[in-house]
Amino acid sequence: MAAVTRAGSPLLWIILRRLGLSAALLLAVSLMIFCGIEALPGDFATTYLGQSATPEAVENIRRELGLDRSLSARYLSWLGGAAQGDFGTSWANRNSVSVQIGNRLGNSLFLAFFVALIAVPLAVGLGMLAVQYRNRFPDRLISLLSLAAISLPEFFIGYLFILFGAVKFGVARFPATVYDGMGFGERLSVIALPVATLVLVVLAHMMRMTRAAILNVMESAYIETAQLKGLGRFRIIARHAAPNAVAPIANVIALNLAYLVVGVVVVEVVFVYPGMGQYMVDAVKVRDMPVVQACGLIFAAIYILLNMAADTVAIVANPRLRHPR
Repeated sequence: MAAVTRAGSPLLWIILRRLGLSAALLLAVSLMIFCGIEALPGDFATTYLGQSATPEAVENIRRELGLDRSLSARYLSWLGGAAQGDFGTSWANRNSVSVQIGNRLGNSLFLAFFVALIAVPLAVGLGMLAVQYRNRFPDRLISLLSLAAISLPEFFIGYLFILFGAVKFGVARFPATVYDGMGFGERLSVIALPVATLVLVVLAHMMRMTRAAILNVMESAYIETAQLKGLGRFRIIARHAAPNAVAPIANVIALNLAYLVVGVVVVEVVFVYPGMGQYMVDAVKVRDMPVVQACGLIFAAIYILLNMAADTVAIVANPRLRHPR
């Protein structure tokens, strides 16, 4: 029991330290988001009332929204509310930001889940296949297609899918104007084109990183020992090389999963998808600062959380990190 405790303590301590650093980083990012948005030129009251608004009307709106208070007071009030899940009220439509974000975040997570469900296993499998046939036709074909996918802009891929998938062949629904209230099957039909677009966008990057990580491990001495024992190449890749390449693969998967939630603004706008990216773009247009601040903080939290999860996976998978000297 004592041995187990001593062995487990370093791992627990490392994870707790990562949690503390992540919390401190999120706090620093929240300050940067709030101050950065406050430093932007222009004023919501003027934008809301128009250029012909009187100074008295502008001042009344600023007082109503609490913009007449000091910067530090407004930041602490916003941070305290955010810590309790309350992001305030939207300036544009006077609705709860938390409720609106809950709906939009659910849509974005629904989309990201199905993209990850397809892209992650496919990327790992294609990466292993490329290593299996290194410098041969399958490897060259996979590399060529991945380079093409990386080179094409997201909006271009999206419009191609709209043209052929929705307009010419009608195999998917577009646009997603009545997404809320749909059944599960209808929602899958609506997200078919965005999912296909995002799979192509993230698949190539994850596949190339998987290939590079496994090839790096294949240069190790124990891989040569396995080859001398007569083990098949794919068995060596799957059972010996891939498990020891988990850390870099986990990092690139985490970054791409974060992108699927916080970086798909272009794709959501192209497909009129009611997710977080579209929500933030609409808020920026009307300078709805509570919404922009809330979206920025949630995006940062997702990035930090997924990166911490990738670090934890890397620590668990690597004994040298679990037992540092």
